[in-house]
Amino acid sequence: MPALDPGRTALVLVDLMERIVALPLAPRSGADVLGTAGRLAGAFRDAGAPVVHIRVERPGVDTQPPGSELVAGLVHPGDETVVKNTIGGFQGTGLHDLLRKHGATTLVFGGIATNLGVESTARAAADLGYELVFAEDAMTALTADEHRASVQLDFPRLGTVAPAAAITLGGAE
Repeated sequence: MPALDPGRTALVLVDLMERIVALPLAPRSGADVLGTAGRLAGAFRDAGAPVVHIRVERPGVDTQPPGSELVAGLVHPGDETVVKNTIGGFQGTGLHDLLRKHGATTLVFGGIATNLGVESTARAAADLGYELVFAEDAMTALTADEHRASVQLDFPRLGTVAPAAAITLGGAE
């Protein structure tokens, strides 16, 4: 996979919240996803590329469930955070404007759950014309079958699926 242009690429991490990361997940644990996502985010920060975290809040409730914050230590100074009230990260959040402000035309995705928040956000991004890359080992789902369906059947139709180690940032392509 060719190096991505850090001036046009953003990392988008979906729903890496305490209560979601703690769920029984497959094919990898939430802790494994956090480790991979953290290394990928570090590479993006080092290259000067934006890192965007998306988390969900349940609409119409006074208090969010315990564990609704992003995992401690995940967000670093300069990172962006978007709060959504739907499965996908674009509807009513200003995410598209934020990404445009950063000059992003390519999005690299990770998060939980592969087939829900990640896929819904990615489908909207594809509709908006973004080029998509999926860091397969920086995501997981409630079941291995759900994860596999997204990364083997759906994501290849939307963009490129690759292991996080193959996703690098360099000069313009």
